[in-house]
Amino acid sequence: MDAYDVVVIGGGPAGYVAAIRAAQLGLGTACVDAFERGGKGSLGGTCLNVGCIPSKAMLDSSERFEMITHEAGEHGIQVDGARVDLGKMLGRKEAVVDKLTGGVAYLFRKNKVTSIHGLGRLVRREEDGWVVDAAGTEVKAKNVIVATGSSPRELPLAPFGGHVVENSGALAFEQVPGRLGVIGAGVIGVELGSVWRRLGAQVTVLEALPGFLMGADEAISREALKQFQKQGLEFHFGVSIKAVEQAEAGVTVTYEEKGQSVTASFDKLIVSIGRVPHTAGLGAEAAGLELDERGFVKVDGHYRTNLPGVYAVGDVIGGAMLAHKAEEEGVAVAELLAGHAGHVNYDVIPWVIYTSPEIAWAGLTEKQAKDKGFNVKTGQFPFSANGRALGHGDPRGFVKVVADADTDRILGVHMIGPNVSELIGETVTLMEFGGSAEDLARTVHAHPTLSEVVKEAALATDKRSLHM
Repeated sequence: MDAYDVVVIGGGPAGYVAAIRAAQLGLGTACVDAFERGGKGSLGGTCLNVGCIPSKAMLDSSERFEMITHEAGEHGIQVDGARVDLGKMLGRKEAVVDKLTGGVAYLFRKNKVTSIHGLGRLVRREEDGWVVDAAGTEVKAKNVIVATGSSPRELPLAPFGGHVVENSGALAFEQVPGRLGVIGAGVIGVELGSVWRRLGAQVTVLEALPGFLMGADEAISREALKQFQKQGLEFHFGVSIKAVEQAEAGVTVTYEEKGQSVTASFDKLIVSIGRVPHTAGLGAEAAGLELDERGFVKVDGHYRTNLPGVYAVGDVIGGAMLAHKAEEEGVAVAELLAGHAGHVNYDVIPWVIYTSPEIAWAGLTEKQAKDKGFNVKTGQFPFSANGRALGHGDPRGFVKVVADADTDRILGVHMIGPNVSELIGETVTLMEFGGSAEDLARTVHAHPTLSEVVKEAALATDKRSLHM
């Protein structure tokens, strides 16, 4: 029986990063992963294979098409007859995925991580560690890291299949749907809806909550809704789905909105109502692994489960279901196993929505800060007053800084606009070190750049913006 210091069950962002870091620290490591794409094993989990990476490839392709067909004329560029070759676009997406998943396999070889394709299951605890069933073969592990991720949540009235799809199906339509329905106005639903809207679909988004992006700062959610509606996305909030019926030609959704029954027909329906922990086949019940009432693996502050020598990280333990959060937990648990001080600061994890305009934030919203008792001051600055944004032809949105009026410490930063997925990193770094709005305002930013908007928003917390 092969023996390892660490066996990681799951090869997504949490699992493969934990395995690489453990191996870097000198621990004999194996990773057992059952994910398949195209009929063969493919490391990287949902994120690399059917989530974060392919969706961003499609977002970029669709944005380029939008630029050519609707915006190039403003730059003095005339393009006639532009059309979408969807097969080639999807092929490019798959090539990007192949490169990155292949890159993980290379990193495993480079760091001497044993990769085992198949299901991983906890079998029994022995005196010197755990016996794990790794794709039908038993291996011994001093420690086990559970990183099995999450799966799309099904709507009971609309099980996946046929014209009803989740995120992976929504990235593989064989043709652009004429009418596309999206149930769920969260990150995934809005991103995927944006892709197909730009490629020509008429998109309707149905959301049970009474408002849009209710976890974001109110100023951001208001601006985002305005921008998306201007683009042609149709939103309905506070709806209750009553029936979903499939036929050969499409799908019909009956929902209740403001006390009225409404029926809408779509060619395709994306259901994006959240994700659930994936523990099927793990052997949790037989091994005595404790789960909470929602099915997430219970852990303490050091990612230890109730079973000695068994740890868990990533989506399967709950919290923000973000790849970068999962990766940091993977690093932290590997370092803890090697005797280091692994830690994740959950207060400054960035959130990003890769729509156009992009949305990003980290830390507390203005309301959250006030609810926590802070004496709050805010500063806001628009991209419309920024030379680089105007040169790009995309002056939409703004940056908002939330700070403690008593100490000047930055409590949160919220952005909507061009390239804010990249701009948020600067503020996360500053917040990680307890930085102040003055620190950000006094930092020299190159001109002309989009990042100057971040500096100006920090200046605005003391009402001293220079360009407004």
